[in-house]
Amino acid sequence: MRQSHAGCSVNPAVAVKLPRAGKPEKTFLTHEQVTALADAAGKPKVTTADLPPSPEALRLAGERRTIILVLSYCGLRWGELAALKVGRVDTMRRRITISESVTEVAGTLTWGTPKTHQQRSVPIPRFLIDELDVLKAGKGPNDLLFTGARGGVLRNMTFRRAVFDDAAKSVGLKGLTPHELRHTAASLAVSSRANVKAVQRMLGHASAAMTLDVYSGLFDDDLDGVADRMDKAHVYSLCTAPEVGSVVPESNVSQIRSATTESA
Repeated sequence: MRQSHAGCSVNPAVAVKLPRAGKPEKTFLTHEQVTALADAAGKPKVTTADLPPSPEALRLAGERRTIILVLSYCGLRWGELAALKVGRVDTMRRRITISESVTEVAGTLTWGTPKTHQQRSVPIPRFLIDELDVLKAGKGPNDLLFTGARGGVLRNMTFRRAVFDDAAKSVGLKGLTPHELRHTAASLAVSSRANVKAVQRMLGHASAAMTLDVYSGLFDDDLDGVADRMDKAHVYSLCTAPEVGSVVPESNVSQIRSATTESA
């Protein structure tokens, strides 16, 4: 409704502050769900039921499985995964160097730096080393590690239509998107007691404050774990406390401190 005031039209809603739009809920997969999804995505495709999968079909199946695991445990953005070159995957040091990204807009690929314009180093879990080495074999350092069916850039929507959506549906995760595996990586890292700075560096956020804002719920849950570990340390200290006036050998003090640290 508009009201006239001194010859001017005034909108009474101009000064009203709108409520903030609610943030969509994030999906966090468990280790078991990630494995099920990876296995479903890595199921070889065969053209004839009576024939075994061809070597090429097995290669593609292994690559698809590894894609799911890298997204879920390393937290790469899709553009970073698609732009990842063999020379930036150091399986000896267990590090992936993220320095490039590729995005698709209206069918056109654009290459550039990661979202924060900063290079970062991402840790690789040991169980992924052999799978990554298989993909690296026979490729040069400037070759793409993950490729599309014809050897070009792996496009998000193509991968979803050909592999991801059906695999997710088959394991009860219909509607899941590849980006939600990045959320899963954050969740699994926090559950493994990674601190906020470590998660920030792995994901490539601009600041730890941003990581806390995006994943505040994960760190709220971790507070319970902190309290539980402090409780265990406190109880242990009471159980091992010497009687008043007695002297505790220095060697015993060191053992008690070590045990308390481990329990924490």
